[in-house]
Amino acid sequence: MTIQVTVADVHQMTPDVKQFRLVADDHRFDYRPGQHTHIHFQDEDGDEVERPYTAITGPGTHQICLTIKRYDDGTASVWMHDREPGDEIEIDPVDGNLSVRDMERDAVFAATGTGITPIFPMLKHYAHEGEGHAHLVFGERDQEHLIFRESLDQLRAENEHISVDYVLSDADEGWPGRTGHVQDHLPDALEAIDDLADADCYACGVPQMVVETGDLLEAAGADEERVFTEGWERDATEE
Repeated sequence: MTIQVTVADVHQMTPDVKQFRLVADDHRFDYRPGQHTHIHFQDEDGDEVERPYTAITGPGTHQICLTIKRYDDGTASVWMHDREPGDEIEIDPVDGNLSVRDMERDAVFAATGTGITPIFPMLKHYAHEGEGHAHLVFGERDQEHLIFRESLDQLRAENEHISVDYVLSDADEGWPGRTGHVQDHLPDALEAIDDLADADCYACGVPQMVVETGDLLEAAGADEERVFTEGWERDATEE
């Protein structure tokens, strides 16, 4: 069963990322922060297209927001970036594998690019209800493309148990932070975790990063059953 929603407004977040607020008059969205919906539409050839996007807003209302990066050769992202307020879209109920499993455990979060879209609402959820310490390592190309940076900075400023590190692979001149890849800096993040074997770890981003991060976490002592991803990344790296 799909849900009909209306595009209420569109906000340009970075040069290639837009945020869409979608409203459903007769549906209340109940889900766990970090889960995703699927959009449905027909392409120019009349073929049915379905793509997943994360709800970055909290549950319990008649609206959700989707943060979507435009890829020039992408069917769904191009179609979505052409949407305007008033347009109607068919979407699925929100569901998925990523959500904070246990608010009493420490948590490690790793994300690259738009992989931050499920991680951001999960970290926000943990900031409000978590009882341990959470550390996010977020990788992007440069400062201009860092999604949610102001919100993440505010989140760590207001919550002593939340830490955030940015890692830029193509750092601007004068960038004072970390450079390279998320995997390179994950060991530093683990220093804030008292007992990695008892912590929950979450990763989302390009498949290679997710797989390497999972392997690194397990080698450092994380319980492989407490390393959570969407579950398809290793297959993608082996294709």
